[in-house]
Amino acid sequence: GQGKRDQIVEVSDGYARNFLFPQKKAIPADAKATSDLKSREESRQFKISEDRKAAQALADKINGLEISMTMGHGQDGRLYGSVTAKDIAEQLKKMINQDVDKRKIQLKENIKAYGKYSVELKILADISAKFVVHVHD
Repeated sequence: GQGKRDQIVEVSDGYARNFLFPQKKAIPADAKATSDLKSREESRQFKISEDRKAAQALADKINGLEISMTMGHGQDGRLYGSVTAKDIAEQLKKMINQDVDKRKIQLKENIKAYGKYSVELKILADISAKFVVHVHD
């Protein structure tokens, strides 16, 4: 309970020498270790910023799109089955040539009839894109 990974924590000499160092749970905070920690943190921050840029580019590409899907229907005009997030993800992949995780597609209700439906793709916690799915025969 002293600290988490990649944290610099001050502990007693005996605890460090007799327990943490022999079990490889910690290393001394010398100049090399602190510079390694700093470079790992910079690398992690760079990766996060690159992921955010990629997510924003994907959101800009998808925002406002209208996806057209053709579905079969019975004699009463109802769809066979329903349009799922998997179907929408496959159609998006065809349109923008980029994989989209079906678990990130937020459907407000199941799509079981013809019409236009508003759908949200939640890429990151604070980055999302809204688009329309048009289901027709």
